Amino acid sequence: KMTQQMRDLQLAQARKPPGPSSPNAAKRLYRNLSGKFRVNYTSFDEGSLAGRGDKDKLRKSYLFQSNAALFEAVELQDLDRVQELLKQYSPEELDLNTPNSEGLLPLDIAIMTNNAPIAKALLQAGAKESPHFVSLESRSLHVSTLVREAEQRVNELTAQVVNEAPSADCSDKEKQLKAWEWRYRLYKRMKAGFEHARVPDAPTNVHLYVASSSSVQVTFWEPLSVNSAVVTKYKVEWSCSSTFSPVAGEAVVDKLKNLHYTIQGLTSGTAYYVRVSAYNMKGWGPPQASVPPFAIPSNWREYDGRAPRRRGQAEALDHLLSQVKTVHQHCVCHEPCKNQPQSRKHSVSKSLKHLFHPGSKFLKTLKRGLYLTAIFYKDDNILVTHEDQIPVVEIDDTYSCLLMQDFLWFTKVSCMWEEILWLRQCVTVSQSSCSCILQTRFKMLLAISQMQGLLGIQDLGQVFFEPVKDKQGNILIVTLKEVKTNQTFESVRWVPVCKLQSSRKSVSSPEEPTALDTLLISIQDKLAYHQRSSHALSPGLYLGYLKLCSAVDQIRVLVPEQLPNILCHVKIRSNPNVSREEWEWLQKMASMDEPVPAEPEAETSQNHLFQELQVAIKELMTLVNIPLQEAKDFRLYSQEVLDFGDQVSFLLLLPPSDDVCTAPGQNNPYTPRSGFLTLPLQIFELGEDR
Repeated sequence: KMTQQMRDLQLAQARKPPGPSSPNAAKRLYRNLSGKFRVNYTSFDEGSLAGRGDKDKLRKSYLFQSNAALFEAVELQDLDRVQELLKQYSPEELDLNTPNSEGLLPLDIAIMTNNAPIAKALLQAGAKESPHFVSLESRSLHVSTLVREAEQRVNELTAQVVNEAPSADCSDKEKQLKAWEWRYRLYKRMKAGFEHARVPDAPTNVHLYVASSSSVQVTFWEPLSVNSAVVTKYKVEWSCSSTFSPVAGEAVVDKLKNLHYTIQGLTSGTAYYVRVSAYNMKGWGPPQASVPPFAIPSNWREYDGRAPRRRGQAEALDHLLSQVKTVHQHCVCHEPCKNQPQSRKHSVSKSLKHLFHPGSKFLKTLKRGLYLTAIFYKDDNILVTHEDQIPVVEIDDTYSCLLMQDFLWFTKVSCMWEEILWLRQCVTVSQSSCSCILQTRFKMLLAISQMQGLLGIQDLGQVFFEPVKDKQGNILIVTLKEVKTNQTFESVRWVPVCKLQSSRKSVSSPEEPTALDTLLISIQDKLAYHQRSSHALSPGLYLGYLKLCSAVDQIRVLVPEQLPNILCHVKIRSNPNVSREEWEWLQKMASMDEPVPAEPEAETSQNHLFQELQVAIKELMTLVNIPLQEAKDFRLYSQEVLDFGDQVSFLLLLPPSDDVCTAPGQNNPYTPRSGFLTLPLQIFELGEDR
C-alpha cells in the first residue's frame, strides 16, 4: 500500500532536531518531506548517473527539485511561484504531465481545489489531467482512497506521539504528524471540490466565420459559470444537418490560450452547422450552437470567378528581366566591346582600380552637390568611418537635373543592389546621347558601386522616403539597413548613436545646418521610420482610407507614422476572408443610388459584416479627424478586396470623387491629427511590396 511505502521511507530518513514551532512549521515540514515522498514516481535513476559527468548529474537533480517545487507551489496555492517555474523551465524539464506517487498531476490538484488562476496558468503551459481518471467513478475512488489513507496515517502517528515518552524520535514523529495532517486537509479539500462541482455551462459568444473556400472558423468564450470546476478543454462539432445527426466531425481544443478552431477540408458551397461544448472534471456540458448557426465555405472571388491579381506576376517579371539581359548581351551596342576585348579589359581594370585608389574614400565634408550615404545600425549602434563620420560618397558635384525623377529612379534601383554592375554596363552603352538624366543616373550607379566596394557589402538597404537637403545646395540620398547578424564590414566600425551625436562638431550654424548635420540630428527618427516600415499587420480584415495629394512632380499618399508601409486603417475583424455572400451584399449596397442603411437578416454573416463595418467606419473617421456626418458622402471600393498574402485583406473607404486627391493649392477640408505623414506614391508602393 501507499501508506506502507511512505512509512518505509520515513523510517529510513535521518533524525533531525526539533524545528521552531510557528504557524508555518507544518508547511515547511511538508515541503521538506514532499520531495522524499515523491522519489518513487520520478524517472530520476541514481544508478544510471554513476558513469555520467557531474554537470549532467547536477542538472537532473536540479530538474527533479524543480518538479517537486512545482507540486509544492500548486499545493500551497502559490500562484507567483507557479508562474516563475513555468517561465524558467520547459514543460518537459518540469515533467509537467508525469504523475507523482499519489497518481496526481499538478493540474489535478489545481482543478480539484478550484484554484482557477493556477489551473489556467498550467493549462496555457500545456498541462494535462491525469490519465488515471478515465471516468467520474475512478476519480472519486482515487481521491477517496487518498483521504482514507491519509486519515489512517494521521491516526497512527497520533497514537505513537501520545503513547511515546518525549524524545528526539518523538519530536520527529510530531513533525511527520503535522505534515500528514496538512496533507489530509488538502485531500479533503480536493474531495469536497470534486463532489460539489457540476458540469460547466455552455460556452458563450460562439461565432462562426467563413475562413476560405474550404474552411470555417469558430471562436468562443468561456462559460459564464463553470460550476466550481475549471474548464480544461472544449469540443467543436460540425454537421451538414441542423440536428447534428449525423455529426460530420469533431475536434477537441485543449490549448486554451486562444479560444478558436478552424475546420479544414470542407466542401465549397455546402452549409455546415457548428456547436461547441465545454469540459471540466465532472464531464461535458451542454453544447452551444454558433451564430450564425451555419456557414458556407466560399471566397469573394467566386462571385465573378476572378483570379488573384498577383498570380504569376513575380514569375513574369523574372522572365522579362532575363529577356532584357539576353537582349543587352547580344545587342549591336555591345559589338564594339566584342571587337576590342583588350580595350574593354583595360576599362574594367581601370574602374576596379578606381575603387581602391587613395582618392576613392568616404567624404568628410560636403560641397555643393548630390551625395549618397549608407546608414547601417544594430541595436543602438551605427557604422561610422575611422574618422567617426557616417559613410558618404559623392554622386555628382554639378547636379542640376530634376531631383524627384532621379530620386524615384534610384529607389527602384535599390531593389536590384546585386545587379548594379550589369546596370552600369547598360547605361554606359547609352551615354553617347549625352543626356543629363542618363549621365546623372550613371553617376548614381558609380556611387553605389563605390559604396559597395568601400563597405564590402552589396545590399545597402532601403532608401529613406525623401532626400536630406540644405541651403548650401547639398542633397543627401539616404539608405538604411538593420544588421541582425555579426557581419563583417571594411573601413568602418561600430559606435553608439548617442556618442556619435554628442561628439560630432558642427561646422554650420543652427539656423542653416548642413545636410550632414540635419541627418545626424534626425537620425533617430529615420531609424524609427525604417523599423516601423518593416512591421507587418496581424492577420485580419481591415478598413483602409485612401487619401492622396498631388504636387508638380509627384503624388503623395497619407499613411500612419507607426506603420508607414500601409494605408491609414482600422481592423474590422481577425478573419481576413470575405465570403461570397458578404461580397454579394456589398455589391448590392454599392449599386444603390441612395444606399439604405437597412440591416440584413439577423444571424447571418452579412449582418455581422454590416455591424463590424459600422464600428470600423466610426473608428476610422475619428482616427483621420473627419466629422462622422460626412460619412454619407464616402463610399466603399467595390471592385475588389485587396489581398496582401493569405492572412491580411483590405476594404477601402474612399472620399467623394473630387476629394480623393487634393490638387496643388486646393485646401484640404479635413486635417488629420498628428501621427500621420505623406509618402511619394512610388515609395509607398515599394514599401508595401517589401
